[in-house]
Amino acid sequence: MIREHEYTRAIVKALGGMDEYGPEPLLSEVAYVLRKSGRDIDEENLIAILTDDNTNSKERTDFHLALSRWDAAPDAEWASGTEPATWHRRARVLEALGFSKAAAERVNAALPPVLSHDVFLQDPEWDPWYTPERQRAHSFYWKQYEKLLRKKVGAGVTSIDTATTNVVSRLADPVAEIPYQAKGLVVGHVQSGKTANFTGVVAKAIDAGYRLIIVLTGTVELLRAQTQRRLDMELIGKENILGGRDENDFNAIEDIDYAGDSDADWTAGKFVEHGIDFSTTREIPAIRRLTGKGFDYKSLRAGLSALDFRSGNELRNPHKQVWAEENLYDTDVRMVVVKKNKTVLTKLVQDLRNVTARLDEIPALIIDDEADQASVNTINPSKAKSLEKDRTAINGLISELLGELKRGQYIGYTATPFANVFVSPDDSEDIFPKDFILSLTPPNAYMGGSKFHDLKPHDMDLKQDPHYSNEAAYVRNLVAETRLEEESEIREALSAFVLTGAIKLWRESRGDDVNAKHHTMLVHESVKQIEHRELANRIVKIWHSTGFSSPQGRAVMEKLFESDFRVVTNAREWGQQLPFDFEELVPFIGEALNLITIALSPVVIVNGDKENEYQQVDFDSQRVWRILVGGAKLSRGFTIEGLTVTYYRRRTLQADSLMQMGRWFGYRNGYEDLVRLYIARNVPTGRGTKRYDLYEAFQAIVEDEEEFREQLREFDGLDDDGEPMVRPIDVPPMVFQQLPWLKPTSPNKMYNAELQFMGEGGSLKDFPRQPERGDGRWNRAHFEAVADWVGQLGPMREFGYYDSTRNRRQSFGARVMIVSAEEMIERLGQFEWVPGFDFRPSIEMMKQAISARTLEDWAVLVPYLGKSPVIRCVGDVEIPVLERKRRLDRPGFSGSSFRQRGAIERIAGNTDAYGGPAAEELSTRTRGALLLTFAADPADDAERDPGLLPDPTAPEDIATLFSFALPKEAAPRGRIGFTVRKRGAGAIIKKF
Repeated sequence: MIREHEYTRAIVKALGGMDEYGPEPLLSEVAYVLRKSGRDIDEENLIAILTDDNTNSKERTDFHLALSRWDAAPDAEWASGTEPATWHRRARVLEALGFSKAAAERVNAALPPVLSHDVFLQDPEWDPWYTPERQRAHSFYWKQYEKLLRKKVGAGVTSIDTATTNVVSRLADPVAEIPYQAKGLVVGHVQSGKTANFTGVVAKAIDAGYRLIIVLTGTVELLRAQTQRRLDMELIGKENILGGRDENDFNAIEDIDYAGDSDADWTAGKFVEHGIDFSTTREIPAIRRLTGKGFDYKSLRAGLSALDFRSGNELRNPHKQVWAEENLYDTDVRMVVVKKNKTVLTKLVQDLRNVTARLDEIPALIIDDEADQASVNTINPSKAKSLEKDRTAINGLISELLGELKRGQYIGYTATPFANVFVSPDDSEDIFPKDFILSLTPPNAYMGGSKFHDLKPHDMDLKQDPHYSNEAAYVRNLVAETRLEEESEIREALSAFVLTGAIKLWRESRGDDVNAKHHTMLVHESVKQIEHRELANRIVKIWHSTGFSSPQGRAVMEKLFESDFRVVTNAREWGQQLPFDFEELVPFIGEALNLITIALSPVVIVNGDKENEYQQVDFDSQRVWRILVGGAKLSRGFTIEGLTVTYYRRRTLQADSLMQMGRWFGYRNGYEDLVRLYIARNVPTGRGTKRYDLYEAFQAIVEDEEEFREQLREFDGLDDDGEPMVRPIDVPPMVFQQLPWLKPTSPNKMYNAELQFMGEGGSLKDFPRQPERGDGRWNRAHFEAVADWVGQLGPMREFGYYDSTRNRRQSFGARVMIVSAEEMIERLGQFEWVPGFDFRPSIEMMKQAISARTLEDWAVLVPYLGKSPVIRCVGDVEIPVLERKRRLDRPGFSGSSFRQRGAIERIAGNTDAYGGPAAEELSTRTRGALLLTFAADPADDAERDPGLLPDPTAPEDIATLFSFALPKEAAPRGRIGFTVRKRGAGAIIKKF
């Protein structure tokens, strides 16, 4: 393969020339540049260079970035109407590049497109101002940050670029004469890289003209300091931190962050360098830091000029406003990174009021990280009253900031998406995301809830197989009933921690791509600080008694290595290896133990604001190999680097905080196969004998969030009239049913939108939100509503489904009957639902489809699963009974199995679904499909195995469950409608 400097230069130059106007024939452009040096190139050699196995080559990197940018471009003339993130778009890109069919296939094989995109809901009333021309005119800080991102995430920079441009474009124009406050919400995932997104937003906002940046972090210094450092290293840079002082003059820099204390990353050159003197370059603003590495915001008093845009000679024309174009781009940026703390924010608000510049002339941006914490007044019954006053105070201070800063924009960032769209109506004027909601799609490398849970249920024979089951691969059960059993479980988790550390070091020694700088274990059992100390002492005692460097300790680890880690690593294509023999690991076990005990104790407690705690887990300035014991201080926003083993035995279930405790989510470069979650499966509630399975509770929350995000994705984009299908103000009624403990503050102050109808043709939707069993009255009513259908079912038929875990088609038996559309509405109208869940929008959708003549009848499908289905006589009919679990965290059942989804969707006209020949035969243009199942639901939490039910069985002990898909033609792109809520309407959600 040809590889010379001239070829590299020619390819990079040709691609660079396409930045502004999009893809053009690449071969001719490269050949034209090469002719000047007397060289030539053909398509075969060009493609070989662009798809080289060396992923770090300049040519491949630039080509991949360009491809990703064009794949994701929202709209462009050259795209010819193709949708972003589709194969159609990729085909158009390669066509525009002039590649042959064979060349295009080679490109797609080496650099396939990312077929997912972020969901962006926006209010249609806005004036586009952030044009490509505007972006090119001022792009210094973004270009600098983009260079860093290319090194860190490669082609992933494209998704960050697209998302941040979407966000900044929905802010107000900083030089507009009439001020406007935009408010939005960015929904990420726990530990998924939200900081990179908001850093990109800040960079572009500064370039666009925003001159006061306020970043609100969590409520603890640990997170504030981590965020400050990230911004200092990756955006603000050395020149701004030094403020013009000579880095080589120790006396001049002794009080300067990082430089004065010989910070390891500073010394190693890891802080971004902009390469310019800001004091002599007026067209590029300097960034003045008003907070630092070790200090939050303090009253400036005599130094108030640091915050004042009208002090000194900063404005080119003092007679005009700060936001005037001739002034704005010559002024410096003020950057503040603060905790959400009443005292700190009060000082900031007071100082802003005391500056000479009028606050309504300053374009400002407020970034609220962990926006669901402290910022909103969401009513949450599980919160202690002692927290409510502080939450109200923070919310009030944010409101004051926005009230003073008329040109202030607010963007909330959160990984738990519900709270901010449930803002109390009394707060909706302040921070409700009225202008946009952006739901970020994490990269494939992200280990989130779907990586730790089997969201599609497996057959029994696969549940214990780590090749198929995420639970089998990552999760280890904590079921101890005695103190001795608990110590045994802790010992195994500690052994896994030492062992995985040794494996990381072994891989590093081989030159494998593995991040072994940090190696940590998180232990979370309680929120009480006194119990943290007791637990830490207990762990230290077990650590020493195990004797990991002794033959006895090594024997424990060898057994775990062979029975667990080798099995899991061999089960999948992880791209990582293990030693052939355990003895190869022994030297690395010694090295791991040295790193873990370098500070004498292997354990560090992190549960307060003590400086020494944070110094011990300062991942940026030192290598951290420790066991972290803590509670809430480690639960929000703070990134625990190198987290590999988690021991989670929280003694009380607080569902609202569970997801934020999921610190095991994140990126695990080079050691994904080593991650282990030790989690309690039988936690006492403290009330009676009822117990909770924490792993199942986490899965319930993961499913809720995925359902919410999928709902947003369904209605992303524009309708047939070019209007957004869903506006941000429409989101609350879409998700009111998700969290039953949320209750609005006042019945006559509700959101102005009410969901009227919603549905998507050809897509199965579950309806599991049935009331608690109680005395069984609703079970009886539901069964009686459909009992006569069972007697009308036709003969057994065979339906198909695609089993992705086994990678083959399978089949199941079911009986079917046809029901008129009108009868279906009448029968389903007899079902009762949990308070807060509204089935009426689905009924209304059916009625509209009937009126439009796109719905005439339904195929009711009753599955008979397994080789020997459990049959019970209930009333006058015999029915197949399945096992379906009731949810632990709220009323209702788990969702339906994926096995029947294909048949239901295919009958409903979705030709992309596979349901076998029988499903195709039943499909008509105006037919919907309903999956009807019966589940064992005995009283008093008895065993739900349907085989244990008596025969005959009372209808009170049978739950009647259904899922359905409307005809594809009834709503091929999904339909959703809202009306304005009437005055005095009652609350949508009620506490139960």
